[in-house]
Amino acid sequence: MRSSVPGSQTHTAHRTSHAVFLVFDLDGTLIDGYDAIADALAYAMEKFGLRPLPPARVRVLVGHGIEKLLESAVGSARAPEGVRLFRERYPRVAIEKTRLMPGVPAVLAELSGRGHEMAVASNKPERFSRMILEACGVGGHFVAVAGPDRETPTKPHPAMLLRLMAGAGTEARDTVVIGDMEVDSEFARAAGCRVVLIASGSRTRRELLDVDADALLDTIADLPGWLRRPAQSRKLPTES
Repeated sequence: MRSSVPGSQTHTAHRTSHAVFLVFDLDGTLIDGYDAIADALAYAMEKFGLRPLPPARVRVLVGHGIEKLLESAVGSARAPEGVRLFRERYPRVAIEKTRLMPGVPAVLAELSGRGHEMAVASNKPERFSRMILEACGVGGHFVAVAGPDRETPTKPHPAMLLRLMAGAGTEARDTVVIGDMEVDSEFARAAGCRVVLIASGSRTRRELLDVDADALLDTIADLPGWLRRPAQSRKLPTES
């Protein structure tokens, strides 16, 4: 099939009948891009005469979209200009200061080889996500890359996910969202999908223990094993 998600990268893929559709978050799940985000955020804040936030604080704030990030950093009144400044700086540092999370290339290759169709849904603008995935050499694994735009709200609104599922010709019961924080759980559940959380990004394992999820994994390397489990052990509680 070929994805029909507007403005997304596409490639031909063949999902086997038993393989669920996998929708990955980006930051904290597939990539460690916190240094690049902190750099661009610091650039924007310094233009306002503000002291950059500590890296640990930036990590906590990531995940809800650039607009929310800048609102938290510079205030709502200055956020629009802050977003412009962030976007001015970010493309200059995104590739240099972003790396894949450990194990990601091998996991994506294994899942692709097992017939899983995969996509990315991030609150990062779609063009930035595509640029990073291609630069990291894993863009070809994904049938679509989605992000917020004028017509599409940020996560946890399910619009991105619903559009990705429609493009893949799949349903919620055959879709699994993989992320690293509560917004990914809310995103998945809003569309009726299963969700796997990985304690690799913005939240620790302890912080994720009480978040609604079908599985909490320590690393992405654990994902193929979870997906190999019998289907009945991966069903939503509401499924019969």
